[in-house]
Amino acid sequence: MKLSDLRKGGHAPSLLSAFLYFDISFMIWVLLGALGVYITADFNLSAGQIGFIVAVPILAGSIFRVVIGILTDRFGPKKTSIAGMIITMIPLFWGWQFGVTVAELYMIGILLGVAGASFSAALPMASRWYPPHLQGVAMGIAGAGNSGTLLATLFGPGLAEVFGWNGVFGLALIPLTLVLLTYIFLAKEPPNQPPPKPVKDYFSVLKEKDAWYFCILYSVTFGGFVGLASFLSYFFASEYAVSGIVAGYLVSVVIASGSFLRPVGGLIADKIGGVRLLQYLFIGVAVCMMGTALLPPLAVVLPLLFLGMGCLGMGNGAVFQLVPQRFQKEIGMVTGIVGAAGGVGGFFLPNVLGILRDLTGTYGSGFIVFSFAAVFALGLLTFAQAEWKREWKLSRKSVRI
Repeated sequence: MKLSDLRKGGHAPSLLSAFLYFDISFMIWVLLGALGVYITADFNLSAGQIGFIVAVPILAGSIFRVVIGILTDRFGPKKTSIAGMIITMIPLFWGWQFGVTVAELYMIGILLGVAGASFSAALPMASRWYPPHLQGVAMGIAGAGNSGTLLATLFGPGLAEVFGWNGVFGLALIPLTLVLLTYIFLAKEPPNQPPPKPVKDYFSVLKEKDAWYFCILYSVTFGGFVGLASFLSYFFASEYAVSGIVAGYLVSVVIASGSFLRPVGGLIADKIGGVRLLQYLFIGVAVCMMGTALLPPLAVVLPLLFLGMGCLGMGNGAVFQLVPQRFQKEIGMVTGIVGAAGGVGGFFLPNVLGILRDLTGTYGSGFIVFSFAAVFALGLLTFAQAEWKREWKLSRKSVRI
């Protein structure tokens, strides 16, 4: 595959716009997590409490992803994306000018979920512009927008030291506005936008077993990625006694692997098949999380988390190499549902890590649970693979799974 294939086979400005929209939205989506150390200091929160607060945007994003998925299928990804960015400005302004109580943090977190729902419009924009043999790399490039989590953890703590955590919300309005203008002028609605259907018809995909398989797999890969990205700042600060800024840098290093390897995962999945790649990756995740559960010195835990997040990021790309192969016509809705499942996984992980830390006195118990979740996903994938090989290849022999 050459870069020229992307230019010839689709619409590069729309692909770039999808990436930028996803990137800035993810940065905003995880702001509460990136600023968790400072919010904890202001409100004197426990591990369980901060775990819940940083997980609220993730859960809200799961709900909004279904809504955004339906709107994308009905009105097109460009119109839906523009509306999403405008709505996202509301919690940023709220957090900047107000945000002085825990109750407000919950409300801000719910509205930040709209930014997390960008997934359901950005990925269909990329998918509908490109043919089947470029789905993995196109979806991977758009999906690499999860690198926005890296921007949040890399710059958020430092800016919070200067402007306060409330001020960071105001500053985030600047890049969001720039991306909104870019999207308006560069992106185009895909030419194969399906005709609108009654709302109830969109939910018919829930009758398909494959949709549920993808939901479970993505709840581990994406849920693990975004859940860890939201919680690791607090983990590093409380477990290894580092400052908020240092914790942000450490999380940025860890997140970098998951963010930038997502398109690599999609590219490799195009070559060898998403199922085979996912099998290797789930084993890698299980091993890395079990090693992290031992809470070794920082010099050891950092490479473990780096490798584990890399596996999760590539897993995200691999799952969405498979999804368009099975659900091309319903890609908006299916992306919303699968993305929602990923968000649910991301909601539970910070809560599990925080609550088990309060109950057992160690973060190790939470990482053990996550390791077992990866083993379960591996078993489910192995079970589903036999059906996919038989059913998919009978209908479309060119499909590589």
